[in-house]
Amino acid sequence: MARTPASSKQATRDRIVDAAARAIRRSGYNGTGVADIMKAAGLTHGGFYAHFDSREAMLAEAADRAGRDAVVLMERVAASVPPQQALQAMARAYLSETHVKSIETGCATAALGSEMPRQAPDVRRAATRRIKEMIDLVARHSPDWGQAGAHEHALVAVSTMVGALVLARAVDDARLSDALREAALNHLIPAD
Repeated sequence: MARTPASSKQATRDRIVDAAARAIRRSGYNGTGVADIMKAAGLTHGGFYAHFDSREAMLAEAADRAGRDAVVLMERVAASVPPQQALQAMARAYLSETHVKSIETGCATAALGSEMPRQAPDVRRAATRRIKEMIDLVARHSPDWGQAGAHEHALVAVSTMVGALVLARAVDDARLSDALREAALNHLIPAD
């Protein structure tokens, strides 16, 4: 079946957004140029404006895609275990050594959170929507779901996971990185 011009254009746009989502997590919003993104997508810089009105429009879509990727991954993790183990599995996956090393494909909030206040409203709106989705996902899989305080517990859990990941990535001491992740897990998943 032949591709229509519209579906081909959408596929190209998706390649650009995917490249941008990886680039912003790797290099930050200000460290990500249109020319570099287009090159990573296998396209020329001149074709950019056939797909986006502005760099900010592309960054908003990239922020949304990067955030969506994190939510989808955590949904898959939760679905792969019995419901009563979902929160623990999500926390372990999020705070894994693999995730610490996966800046380019990992959680956008951990990679970009400190840059958010300086971004355009559309970029912040996209990131905020995905952060809320992550909080809601954690809340739905919490043992106290439906009870008073469940949403607040999810806020604390997500804040703990993101903060621990940021710090684990920031330090140049592997033992300290491991200790930060382990302490967060012990807080989130107390031993019975």
